[in-house]
Amino acid sequence: MIHCLPNSLTILRIISIPLLLLAFQLPGVWSNWVALFIFVVAGATDYFDGLLARRLGATTNFGRMLDPIADKMLAAAVIAVLLSVGNMPLVPAVTIICREILVSGLREYLANRGIRMPVSPLAKWKTAAQFAALGMLLAGEAIHWPKGVFWSVSEMGSALIWIAAVLTVITGYGYWKIGYRHIVAGEDQGVCR
Repeated sequence: MIHCLPNSLTILRIISIPLLLLAFQLPGVWSNWVALFIFVVAGATDYFDGLLARRLGATTNFGRMLDPIADKMLAAAVIAVLLSVGNMPLVPAVTIICREILVSGLREYLANRGIRMPVSPLAKWKTAAQFAALGMLLAGEAIHWPKGVFWSVSEMGSALIWIAAVLTVITGYGYWKIGYRHIVAGEDQGVCR
């Protein structure tokens, strides 16, 4: 039973997505606070499901498959809701979504050929920057700084999401280079498809 806990946390992350979207429909600043709380709890499950899987020796193929999907679903849902209310710049949003689709497809293709593509350390920093930015953008104007502070939370979140987008391009290119070598090595060079 305890071995099911990591996968249960991953599933909880997926279940939190519609709750987060509904929370964002609440009136006033409550929508920001409740959505931010759900997002932070969902983000914490990402940390703890991996930690527990390793500590309990409960790493499963199901968990390896579902964990990155849950992460991408959560990020995409938050990006969509932030775009819908105008709290997120369009270019980083599209850049992040496109990179996630490209890398997911590349990983799936390589996995079918028995090739694993581990997460790079820079990609972990990208994910941290992205989730911090999304949290700040969800909080929005619900957090008021004292007078004299140069940037609002939304402005800091916007700056950080641009940084995450740049890291997204860099890490996406790195994954593409690695994957492309495997793809080209497995094809007949004389045939165009």
